[in-house]
Amino acid sequence: MNAQEMLRILDSIARDRNIDRSVLISDLEQAMVSAARKSFNTLDAEEFTCTLDPLAGTFELRRHGEPLEMPPEAFGRIAAQTFKQVMIQRFRDDERASIQEEFGKRIGTIVTGTAQRYDKGVLIVTIDRAEAVMLRNEQIPGEQFMPGDRVRALILDVKDVGSQVKIYISRAHPDFIRRLFEVEVPEVAERIIEIKAMAREAGYRTKIAVSSIDSKVDAVGACVGVRGSRIKNIVDELNGEKIDIVRWNESSQILIQNALKPAEVQEISLCFELGRATVVVRDDQLSLAIGKRGQNVRLAARLTGWDVDILTPEEFTRGLETLSETLCSIEGVNEEMVDRLAALGMVSVFDIEEVGEEVLISELEISEEIAAAMVERCATKAKEVAEQQQREKEEAERRKAEEEEAARRLLAGEDVGEMDPDVAAAAILGAGSLDESTGGAETMSEPSTPSEEEDARAREILGD
Repeated sequence: MNAQEMLRILDSIARDRNIDRSVLISDLEQAMVSAARKSFNTLDAEEFTCTLDPLAGTFELRRHGEPLEMPPEAFGRIAAQTFKQVMIQRFRDDERASIQEEFGKRIGTIVTGTAQRYDKGVLIVTIDRAEAVMLRNEQIPGEQFMPGDRVRALILDVKDVGSQVKIYISRAHPDFIRRLFEVEVPEVAERIIEIKAMAREAGYRTKIAVSSIDSKVDAVGACVGVRGSRIKNIVDELNGEKIDIVRWNESSQILIQNALKPAEVQEISLCFELGRATVVVRDDQLSLAIGKRGQNVRLAARLTGWDVDILTPEEFTRGLETLSETLCSIEGVNEEMVDRLAALGMVSVFDIEEVGEEVLISELEISEEIAAAMVERCATKAKEVAEQQQREKEEAERRKAEEEEAARRLLAGEDVGEMDPDVAAAAILGAGSLDESTGGAETMSEPSTPSEEEDARAREILGD
């Protein structure tokens, strides 16, 4: 290989691998020094020096500062092999350092790569000249890529692991959605609209609270786009993951109300001592506020930073009545004190047990003896209430199981005459709500309460 061809290859490597040309020249000089030391069988690291002319491509070797008369071609096969090994190793080290430096600066940004394969659940993606890994817990549940598919992800971390640099990417991280909004919504990228808070369950649902520093810009409308064009692009990228955009508010009550949408909230009681928000919704809004498997209220709690409890008006009133009856039976406690506690967000015997005596003493200005009695009495009542709630829950589950079994038997044409008439009636009325697509294998998650007319019709069918 002549000198000019070597320099062209050197330039090509520097360009393709993003390595500084001067670094490669230094590597070649060190490789030549190693070859000379191997040829002369010396351990002295300072004995040989080498200089490569970056224009002519010629080496100048010196031994103890004096030019070496022997040309490199005369070093022999073993020295040549040493030169090759040292050169390759140093080039690889330089490339690894270049990759780490390049991608280390891009942590937290979105990159686009090509899916290669799955290795024990880990997705391997090629990004430019490097390989990235997406761990199982950083993948969106249910999402699969075929070799050659385009993959868009967030760079989480870059680590030097032994002989290679590992680039960790993610599609499940909340910041992935944040960066997608910066790409799709110019106002977010320009910081006119700020994403104040975010809560995500990857693959299912995300809630984002946004605000605008410009009164002329509607934060929610800008994020949604004309006819939903902007949000649609993000949802398509996430394969249909639901995204709720809510308006940020400094008032915790308003923010919690916005976060629980589309459910309509009647009342919110905040307990700052416990960091808990008790939210009252109508019966017909209860399942909507809680969401599928509790997802809506869980994301709302994470978005707002409050522990959110959802209650119906009846449950809320019953809790207050129980609290009032429990506390007013103590000498020195009156209704006014109970009202003050309710105003502070302590609306059940469980809350009084949890806050403890010090809070009661400071807020109600009562003695330690009365505060201790209040906590003790509420703790006792709380156990009774918990046991009662557990019994009611078990009874509801048992009844639901019986109704489902009755509905199954009804659809199968089996006799239900020996069953509890109420259970059989509920099964008859609920049978029409079974999912036809599954052949009647699923019942409604929230069975409707039959009217008196429907109940009478069911009993007539049963011959009761």
